[in-house]
Amino acid sequence: MSNYDVIIIGGGPGGYVGAIRCAQLGLKTAVVEGRGALGGTCLNVGCIPSKALLHASESYHEATTNFTKMGLMGKSPSVDLPTMMDYKQSVIDGNVQGIEFLFKKNKVDYIQGWGKITGVGEVTVGDDVHTAKNIVIATGSEPTTLPNVEVDEKIVVSSTGALALKKVPKKMVVIGAGVIGLELGSVYSRLGAEVTVVEFLDHITPGMDSDISKTLQRSLKKQGLKFVLGAAVQKVETTKTKAKVTYKLRKNDTEATIDADIVLVATGRKPYTAGLGLEALGVEMTERGQIKTDAHWRTNVEGIYAIGDVITGPMLAHKAEDEGIAVAETIAGQAGHVNYDIIPGVIYTTPEVASVGLTEDALKEAGHAYKVGKFNFMGNGRAKANFATEGFVKILADAKTDRILGAHILGPVAGELIHEICVAMEFGAAAEDIARTCHAHPTYSEAVREAALACGDGAIHA
Repeated sequence: MSNYDVIIIGGGPGGYVGAIRCAQLGLKTAVVEGRGALGGTCLNVGCIPSKALLHASESYHEATTNFTKMGLMGKSPSVDLPTMMDYKQSVIDGNVQGIEFLFKKNKVDYIQGWGKITGVGEVTVGDDVHTAKNIVIATGSEPTTLPNVEVDEKIVVSSTGALALKKVPKKMVVIGAGVIGLELGSVYSRLGAEVTVVEFLDHITPGMDSDISKTLQRSLKKQGLKFVLGAAVQKVETTKTKAKVTYKLRKNDTEATIDADIVLVATGRKPYTAGLGLEALGVEMTERGQIKTDAHWRTNVEGIYAIGDVITGPMLAHKAEDEGIAVAETIAGQAGHVNYDIIPGVIYTTPEVASVGLTEDALKEAGHAYKVGKFNFMGNGRAKANFATEGFVKILADAKTDRILGAHILGPVAGELIHEICVAMEFGAAAEDIARTCHAHPTYSEAVREAALACGDGAIHA
C-alpha cells in the first residue's frame, strides 16, 4: 500500500499536467494509467498523430503544387504511407518519453494499470491498493458510434483506425463534419483519396461562426472534398474489402448509398468512465454520462474531483490542461481558476480555423449590439508570398465599449494567431488596443491588426 496526497486516474493532458502541478506545489502525487503509455488520447491516437499526418500531407501538397511556381524543379515526391506512419509514431514516442522524463524530474509516481476507486481515498490497481487524501478522475473520452454502424477498425474505423491505415483508400466516406472528420478527411484527400463527408446537420463545423463554416466548406470543396449535408446515416454494410453507406436526406426522406473502401465514423466523443466504480460510490452523473462537479471540480463524494472530457464543457486537450493546473492549485489550498469564456478552438485543416469567444450568430440571437471588423488575407503581403491568401480575420466588439467579444479566423496559422486575441480578451482589451499595437511587417499577424482597425475607422490595406 502506498499513501499519497493526490492520485490522478488518467495520464492524458489533464492528468499529467495536473500531476506535475501538484508535485510543484509540494504534494506527493501518483498517476494511474492503463493504456501503457502516457499522454492519453491526445498524444497517442488524437491531436499529436493527426497533426503529424496533416503536416506530412500538407508538405506533399506543397511539393506537388507550389514548388515549381517558386522555381523549385525536380521529380515530384510519391506517397509511401507506411513510412509516413513510422514518422507519425516517432513523433508520438518522442512526446511520450518527454512526459515520462517530466514525471521523473518532478518526482511523480507512474502506476501502470487500470485504476478503480474502491472506497473513499482508495484506488485499487490490479492487486495493489493505494490511498490518497484526494483523487482526481481524468480518464478522458472515447469515440461515439451510430446505430447499425459497427466499427471494426479495418474498413469501418474510428479516428484511432484512421490514424493507422495501411494504404491510402481510393474512396473514403467520413460520417460527421466536425473537427476530427474534416482534419482526417483532408489528410487522405491530399494523399489521393476521393473523400465524401456525410453530415446530419445542414452545415459543417457545428458551433462555429456560420461565416467561417460556409467559407471553410467552399475552400474544402475546391480541394476536392464532397459534402452530403442534412443526411442521416441509416446503416453501413461491409464485405471483406468494401463498405456501402446508406443515408436518408432529412428534407425529403429519400435514400441513397455511397460505396467506399474506408468509412471513418467521426460523430463525436463521450466520457470514458467504465470500470472506475463510480456507481458504487454514489458519484453523481449528468444525463449525458458526464461526472457532475461544482465550480471547484469537486464531485458530491468527499475527496474526489474530476476534470477534462469526463465533465461538462468542450472536449479539448488545452481545456483539460487548464483544469488540471486549477484543480492542483485548489487541492493545495490556492485559488485555482479557469476562464471558460476564453478557451480557443482550432480546426487544423488548410486553411486553419480558429475561434474564441462569442460567434456572430450568438450575438444576434442575444440581441447584443456589436460591430464587426473583418480583413481578408488577400490583402496581406506575407500571405501572398506564401500562396496562403484564402480566408479572413473577423473581430467582434461591443458597439458601445469596443471591448472584444470574440474573434474568428480562417487562414494561414490561424491556430497561432488566435492567441493574440485570447490574451487581449483576458485583459478585457478593446479592438482599438490591438489596432494601436505595432505589428511586425511582413507577418500574418498584421491581418489581425487590420481586422481590429476595421472595427474603428477602417483597415488600411482593404
